[in-house]
Amino acid sequence: MTLALSLSRIALAVLSAVALGFAGHDAATSATGVVDFFSHFTILSAMAACVVLLASGAAGLRDPRGGRGVPDLARGAVVLYMAVSGFVYGLVDTEFHDTLMPSWADHVLHQALPLIMIADWLVDPPRRRVRYPSAASWLLLPLLYVGYSLVRGAVTDWYAYPFLDPDRGVGGYGRVTVACLLLAVLFVVLGALVVKAGNTAGARRRPREFRGGSHRRTGPR
Repeated sequence: MTLALSLSRIALAVLSAVALGFAGHDAATSATGVVDFFSHFTILSAMAACVVLLASGAAGLRDPRGGRGVPDLARGAVVLYMAVSGFVYGLVDTEFHDTLMPSWADHVLHQALPLIMIADWLVDPPRRRVRYPSAASWLLLPLLYVGYSLVRGAVTDWYAYPFLDPDRGVGGYGRVTVACLLLAVLFVVLGALVVKAGNTAGARRRPREFRGGSHRRTGPR
């Protein structure tokens, strides 16, 4: 890990944190409210991305020879969550753009940060192969989030995303079920791509270490 990468991670974490701060301030002083603000998957994912970038950067400064600070499996999960957030942002008009946060913070959190996390995963790939069964744990948080959103939405009549709102459009909960299934497919496909890309990049950069091999010093017999 180079000094430049560590400093870049810290700088990008600070930029993202500032964007979150401005967005949170706007939400707290508007009709959005703090609880609704933190009920968006993108906001939760962006907060996790800030922690990952900051912890990884700080670990690199402490140990330039290879300190990382965040387990690869946790890094991969955050990469997936930000990638899905950016993908959905590009497809669905969630009314996020004009009502939730300043436009510059919107672009940082929904467009720049997903690309930053993907680039970070490829520039500093996992040291050991990420196994697909292990990566399946990445789906747990999205499942919990959907459950939380549907229960809270039924109680408060507020949904973070229109495709989770059964009263929006036609189809009711049948339409919501289809949307959730499509979203699950998106998570699985992008998750598989994150694993594949990380494993491929890791194998190219650190072939022996990535395979789990180790150098053994042999002395005279």
